[in-house]
Amino acid sequence: MADITLEEMLQAGVHFGHQTKYWNPKMEQHIFGVRDKIHIINLEHTVEMIKPAMKFIESVAAKNNKILFVGTKRTATDIIKNEAIRCSMPYVNERWLGGMLTNYKTIRSSITRLENLLRQKEDGTFNKLTKKEGLKIQRDIDRLQKSIGGVTEMGGLPDALFIIDVKREAIAVSEASKMGIPIVGIVDSNSNPEGIDYVIPGNDDSIRSIALFTEAVADACLKGSEAATGLKQEEPQSGPAIVRKVESSQAKESSKADDDIKEDIVEDQVEVDEEVAAILEDENPDEKKDDSKE
Repeated sequence: MADITLEEMLQAGVHFGHQTKYWNPKMEQHIFGVRDKIHIINLEHTVEMIKPAMKFIESVAAKNNKILFVGTKRTATDIIKNEAIRCSMPYVNERWLGGMLTNYKTIRSSITRLENLLRQKEDGTFNKLTKKEGLKIQRDIDRLQKSIGGVTEMGGLPDALFIIDVKREAIAVSEASKMGIPIVGIVDSNSNPEGIDYVIPGNDDSIRSIALFTEAVADACLKGSEAATGLKQEEPQSGPAIVRKVESSQAKESSKADDDIKEDIVEDQVEVDEEVAAILEDENPDEKKDDSKE
């Protein structure tokens, strides 16, 4: 996809932050103002800051390097998995395992075990086991696939991380920082931007916002990969189709799966609030920032 426009971000509700009482003061420079006790993120900053982030992602992919997609909250799991698969990148969409980066040898041994079990299942070894033994091994396979299934093809430490909700994924951020691995992160108004190499201010809770950003990152990966191979890669599934699938499967879930702090705001994100749009276009940002401190 082309660069994400301010209008697309408004439609996706990227500008909605958290309730003011949950804010992180280190995000003050990226907050435009306050509406109904909700911080409004300055989308002009988001539009500008996402550009170098996407160029970086593209450059990493152009060298045939790996970008690890990370998003374990319920609103992100399907999107992270589908978009990572679409661009042939590794992903973590369930619980982040401690030591995923700092103790990769242990993770590598778990990957080897999973590969061996799958090989035994395919070559008929399981047929020689008792039913009880077979069920036990199948449970092991299911457990391993859930926890490390997305990184089996990573082949070593990733060259960059793309993270949805850097506050929730604090362990991943810490491990990447220790290992010197660059991070591209969606940073909401309640998160600390420090330690994130490419900060993208925005709503990290709603399905539409997460899908918009993750699709853009996947597209940047594909563009970089195409530059590396000189061939246009076939996409197994388009971004919008994935978004529709995720929205359908989660229509009855709250888009605020991990907290209730944006209760009625997120439900209105599909239809952009004209009043907020007017604020973003016409009012003085400095005056809004003064209001946010009251």
